[in-house]
Amino acid sequence: MATLVSFHAHPDDECIACGGVIRKAHENGHRVVLVVATRGELGEIPEGFLDDGEELWQRRVLETQASADILGVDRVEFLGYTDSGMMGEPTNDQPGTFWTADVEEAAAKLAAILTDENADVLTVYDDHGGYGHPDHIQVHRVGMRAAEIAGTPRVYQATINRDRALAGRREFDRQNGVETPELAEDFGTPESEITCAVDVTAYAEHKRRAMRAHGSQISEQSFFLAMPDEAFRFAFGTEWFIRAGQGPGITETDVLE
Repeated sequence: MATLVSFHAHPDDECIACGGVIRKAHENGHRVVLVVATRGELGEIPEGFLDDGEELWQRRVLETQASADILGVDRVEFLGYTDSGMMGEPTNDQPGTFWTADVEEAAAKLAAILTDENADVLTVYDDHGGYGHPDHIQVHRVGMRAAEIAGTPRVYQATINRDRALAGRREFDRQNGVETPELAEDFGTPESEITCAVDVTAYAEHKRRAMRAHGSQISEQSFFLAMPDEAFRFAFGTEWFIRAGQGPGITETDVLE
């Protein structure tokens, strides 16, 4: 049995980016630990969604545990930083945000978990956080350093396959006779730079159920839950990673084998 530690920025990131590999690891008998840097305090919610006196972070902690139960996570930990908001917002630089965290200090916290678990594999994000979110970028910085401190042997950087996203966008436009906005320059990674592609179509329903558990952020009308099953499998049925020193091209099809 191996141990996978999956490190994320906010509640709900875990099921979107790595829900398939997490569930696959669980079903293959491995131990899975989920670590979340923040409690997602700045998420947007409809008016009246929360109970009287309830804070958003409290709901999101409960949602994270519900998602973790669906995915088969054995342990959930929060590092205790606060949500930094989108890049360029004034909230980025407020005291206590993950974006302002000292990398060495935050890495030491994560390294302590990696060491305690004797982790075999750590997942983080790519160096631009998939789409430029400050907390996602910080996950990369902190996670890579934590792996060095703890001596974790294998680190996989979760990313978005930009080429596949572009192909999906073009097909959507063709089928619907529309022209959707261009992808941002910092959105995803070219497939030529990706080293690991994990087929998680067998766990697509678990991913979708885990997304549904994050009801404060992912409504039934959302992009994630409203799309047809076939489109969901295309968009989320493969999880993509970069592992330094591998390649060129995709040379791995799992993070634990």
